[in-house]
Amino acid sequence: MFLTGVLCYITGIFILKERIWDMKENTALRKRILAALFLAIGLILPFITMQIPTVGKMLCPMHIPVLLCGYICGWPYGLLIGFITPLFRGVLFGMPALFPNAVCMAFELATYGMITGILSAKMEKDIRSLYISLITAMLCGRIVWGIVSAVVYASMGAGFTWKLFLMGGFINALPGILIQLIFIPSIVSRVYCVTRVEVWS
Repeated sequence: MFLTGVLCYITGIFILKERIWDMKENTALRKRILAALFLAIGLILPFITMQIPTVGKMLCPMHIPVLLCGYICGWPYGLLIGFITPLFRGVLFGMPALFPNAVCMAFELATYGMITGILSAKMEKDIRSLYISLITAMLCGRIVWGIVSAVVYASMGAGFTWKLFLMGGFINALPGILIQLIFIPSIVSRVYCVTRVEVWS
């Protein structure tokens, strides 16, 4: 089940965080380990969500670890993991299709990771700021996805209409958007509370 998978990886995040939190003199290594964890989650989580009939494709499973990576590891890692996750998955498993889907998603997810990382470093560590940064990142990522998709589809001799943008970016992604709005602020606020310091950025 999807929720079981989410709970398992959340537990994994906190266990790993506790194990490496004592490595205070090697923050870069700590971030790299967590970034690698988020990359692995981005590759594996879609296999879990695809088991859910009808809405499996609408849950946007790769978005969750990328958004968390931006918040927890900072914008450089969020940008990098966001960009390579769909490309790696396209190469390794053929889903999403490398071109045009994975290419367009790479720019979209990179924007998510970058924006959440930048805003979380500049804003207060409260739930209101979390929602503002999350919604801003989700909107910016979808705008970037739309622009890149329009360019890519035009290069293929096809059209990318406003209807395709709204359907792909918002309507079909609505279940995933709701899950992100529920889980991401909750997880990140827990990380803030547990660490009692600003997230590693």
